[in-house]
Amino acid sequence: MAGRLCPTIDSSPHHAVHMMVMNFYRRTELLGLPLLPSHNDATGDAALHGVNYASAAAGILDNTGQNFVGRTPFNGQIKNFEATLDQVRRRLGAGELARSIFYVGMGSNDYLNNYLMPNYNTRNEYNGDQYSTLLVQQYTKQLTRLYNLGARRFVIAGVGSMACIPNMRARNPANMCSPDVDDLIVPFNSKVRSMVNTLNVNLPRARFIFVDTYAMISEVLRNPWSYGFSVVDRGCCGIGRNRGMITCLPFQRPCLDRNAYIFWDAFHPTERVNVLLGRAAYSGGADLVHPINIQQLAAWQP
Repeated sequence: MAGRLCPTIDSSPHHAVHMMVMNFYRRTELLGLPLLPSHNDATGDAALHGVNYASAAAGILDNTGQNFVGRTPFNGQIKNFEATLDQVRRRLGAGELARSIFYVGMGSNDYLNNYLMPNYNTRNEYNGDQYSTLLVQQYTKQLTRLYNLGARRFVIAGVGSMACIPNMRARNPANMCSPDVDDLIVPFNSKVRSMVNTLNVNLPRARFIFVDTYAMISEVLRNPWSYGFSVVDRGCCGIGRNRGMITCLPFQRPCLDRNAYIFWDAFHPTERVNVLLGRAAYSGGADLVHPINIQQLAAWQP
């Protein structure tokens, strides 16, 4: 989601996975790798285990998140990766790039910071089905571009359920979830999964996997107590109703027990939730990670 659900791209020689914030940092740990530096900090040896190209509020579409200064859309992140490509190949050899794992998690901002924003005209131009098709068409081109640059192993994360995030509850006068938001997300995820299947057929010697983040988050929201969570309707840190109107700000005091909360702020899950998601993506079954999980992808040989 905004700020945390942004794509990162890994260029490590050790089957590294570049991760998105704590969720995917956990998956990096499971692969025995250090936390990955941001693109701006990845110089010299620091870049050899992978690089995080994430940008807050970034989207598949270039105009997504334009209310935020300094965001780098996915096309720009690919350009940043391309700019470091020569350095990676010089230091490691061209063959090592194909052994890296590229983690890409896009789409949530194209809804939160575009389609659902009142200052955008997108909703008047496209219905939900047309918009998800537009996104996936562009997404396919972008991932194919990464493939043409030498990427061969991809983890593609679906968009998590957003109907009950604190920000959506705060917008609802009755403090309820907004299922109409998930009515937009579910078809998008279905098309992304189909895109993964198509790319696996059309791009030789490449492997794409789809992480069903929506199913994972939905399971936690349906059964919070079984996972040890007692606070499901508000963020641990934030401003406004449900701590969901404005996200956590510097020097703001968070809740006392963040482990009891599903949501850290207006949009993002807590570290504890992200650990659960990371474990499921790393070693989960085909109902959550399709067609293979991250552990199997790391061992995959074309």
